[in-house]
Amino acid sequence: MVEPAAGILLISDPFLKDPNFMRTVVFLCEHQDQGSFGFVLNRKYENTIDEIIPDLEGYKLPVYYGGPVQTDTLHFLHQYAEAIPGSVEVIKGVYWGGDFDILMQLIKKNEIDQNKIRFFIGYSGWGSGQLNDELTGKSWLTVKAIRKLVFHKKHDEIWKEALKQLGGDYEMMINFPIDPQLN
Repeated sequence: MVEPAAGILLISDPFLKDPNFMRTVVFLCEHQDQGSFGFVLNRKYENTIDEIIPDLEGYKLPVYYGGPVQTDTLHFLHQYAEAIPGSVEVIKGVYWGGDFDILMQLIKKNEIDQNKIRFFIGYSGWGSGQLNDELTGKSWLTVKAIRKLVFHKKHDEIWKEALKQLGGDYEMMINFPIDPQLN
């Protein structure tokens, strides 16, 4: 296990019952004494970007449910540091945010590869000490993020792939039922 920090994946415990985070992987973008935030990587949202941003009509890029906080906001992770000013590097090759108007221009010019960007509705957030309490309570497993998982082509495989990163006994958890009484 690694300490929480920007660039860490939070992998939900196989038996975590919280409907917001059951079998999820959260990419932490910031972790400070005042709080932490990140995005759920493996919950696809029902709408595509053109259904959320009318200016992008016809661009069917997928959107993900970033978490239960401020679900009226749109965020993005990407691999375009040079092209999108204002981006913040979270881990090598993975950037958060930046100039949204420039991003929209790049999308309209077909200069954005959908495998190198992820849009999120809302985010996952924790107040001061809250995430550390959840880690102590064993709600989450932690591992260093890799770009391949952040931009995984099959969102429904991210949780299992993240557990495989931990190796050893954790790989067995992949096949655990959600309800251990069914075991």
